[in-house]
Amino acid sequence: MQALSGRLRPRLAAAGAVLAVGVLVPPGVTEARHYVFAQAVQFAVLAVVAPALIILGAPWSFGPAARLAARTGSWGSSARVSTAILVGYSAVALAWRLPVAVNALVKYPALTVVEAVTLIAVGCALWLKLVDSPPLRPGISRPLRALFAAVPMWAIWASAYVMGFSRATWFTALAHRGGLSTVADQQIAAALEFAIAGLSFVPVVYVSLITWLRDSADPGDEPRAAAGGADQPGRAPVVPAGPVVPRPPRGWRQAFERR
Repeated sequence: MQALSGRLRPRLAAAGAVLAVGVLVPPGVTEARHYVFAQAVQFAVLAVVAPALIILGAPWSFGPAARLAARTGSWGSSARVSTAILVGYSAVALAWRLPVAVNALVKYPALTVVEAVTLIAVGCALWLKLVDSPPLRPGISRPLRALFAAVPMWAIWASAYVMGFSRATWFTALAHRGGLSTVADQQIAAALEFAIAGLSFVPVVYVSLITWLRDSADPGDEPRAAAGGADQPGRAPVVPAGPVVPRPPRGWRQAFERR
């Protein structure tokens, strides 16, 4: 399994890079200047999909990140840093979905590079808080990981909902005079944003909560969690950031199954 993971991880990172480049060069970037749904796909790839794949497959086995992981076992584990990452990601993602921002992207194509850099940067920072990227760890508890995945997903969904149910032209620079109607284009774009954000973030929410509940039923996990990686030479214990979320009582799963 470890060998398979070792072979798969670089491919995930490469896939994320290929997808990011794919929406920034023709025909992807060209279609994004004519259709709302293509622009929505470009945004979703840069803000969600590419950062997720890059972090899941990042080769942290060398360089400064490896030295940082050896010392702390996590990245940005303080509660203040974690909260700043969550707020920063949500703010940047929503800012690039505002009509004024999308209209500017259509009129001034060079801004697409700025969009790509900012979205991928904050996206990678967020995904480092959501998933393990060996040897780096999120540094926050699993319930907080679920929350950190749910909040930006809801933010993207809310933006898509407003756009999809609007009967007015949401992005004037992408208004259509023939063929696919503007309203239909916006509805397709909203559906795509819902789907891509859901497929990316919902698994994180589900796995984080299920793993947390499962581990709560195993009393042997508590001593291991308290060690927090201190048994590994040269690595300090990892103290999750944020408030401690009380675990369900021991044996809750066995009691539930007996019913």
